[in-house]
Amino acid sequence: MSVTLPQPPIFVIGPERSGTTLVMAMLGNHPHIAVPEVAWFYPRFRPYAHTYGDLSVKANFRTLVEEMIFGLKTPLWDLPVNPRVIVDELVQAAPERSFAGAYAAILGRYAEYLGKPRWGEKTPYNLFFVDQILEDFPNAQFVVITRDGRDASADYLESSFGPTNILAAAEIWALNQRTIAAARTRVSATQWFDVRYETLVRQPEAELERIAAFLGVEYSPAFLEFHTTAIAQARGAQRDHAPLGHPVSDRYIGIHKTLLSLRDQRIFAHVAGKELTEAGYEVDVEPLQPTEAEIRRWRDYDARIRAATLDSEDGHIVYESYNDWLVDQREARRRAGVWSEHPAPPPFPIATPHEELVQGFRAWRHWKETFGVKRRYTSSRPVL
Repeated sequence: MSVTLPQPPIFVIGPERSGTTLVMAMLGNHPHIAVPEVAWFYPRFRPYAHTYGDLSVKANFRTLVEEMIFGLKTPLWDLPVNPRVIVDELVQAAPERSFAGAYAAILGRYAEYLGKPRWGEKTPYNLFFVDQILEDFPNAQFVVITRDGRDASADYLESSFGPTNILAAAEIWALNQRTIAAARTRVSATQWFDVRYETLVRQPEAELERIAAFLGVEYSPAFLEFHTTAIAQARGAQRDHAPLGHPVSDRYIGIHKTLLSLRDQRIFAHVAGKELTEAGYEVDVEPLQPTEAEIRRWRDYDARIRAATLDSEDGHIVYESYNDWLVDQREARRRAGVWSEHPAPPPFPIATPHEELVQGFRAWRHWKETFGVKRRYTSSRPVL
């Protein structure tokens, strides 16, 4: 089942900490394009749509819509809706009872509220679901951003989420780049547009003109006023996204030279040097291969630290708790007989080593349970 919209939907993808949020804010400030906060709908729901049972059954479809809309990291995207009736309204508005139908109804509601004819969505890990997006929305267009993996990794290590050492950061970035490179070969040039972060921040107007031409919209000076929007101001108030609250700047290019030690730069070159070169960046240090013992230790430490810091001052415990709750709900539906087993072969990323990572978990359940990390579903601060 698929949904072909009059205005092609826009999907902003790329490795985390590569500028996807910047592009999201820029495009969302165009007078004809609505781009809400990150949704994570594809990683969290698309592979598990079968766990809701037959979606042509209204009750099953309603459950899917309910979990999608109330699971947004920014609750209901701050839309002025009545929580008691919004699910029924979205069920009624869906063009079909499918994941794509639910997705289109939710994003369409956001665009309608803003009075814009077209919507886009940014979730970095949608990069793993390019084929599924095209199945659901055949006329979708992708804006794909790439940043020097060393800078992205340095940014990652400074953040309150994601990998906690250079080995883990490099492995994730390399996996993302390989996935993007493979997807690029399967998508036509009319639907795929590559953006280099460094070019965007150095020559923003020229690059945004190229993006606008690709999308078939007029260039708007509003692109560069992104930092004045409510989304950018909310993000800019957070340590992890402070640059978004200010005009575009090139000062974050090359940050790895001061934030990563020479040893870390050399380890990155060993782990992801091939992908870095293929992305058009120069490897300027001698690669350093960690020992097997070091690799085991760093992976183990990364997993432990992620779990242990979830409920810290800048942790992502609320977001993580809802993800864990979704897993529990799938199991509850299985016990209730709504579904019995995954299709064969199971949809990616089910039963792969990267399943939890791709879904957007910030820590693995094994370690959360080991450390007794308690869930939390409310917060006094914005959840971004």
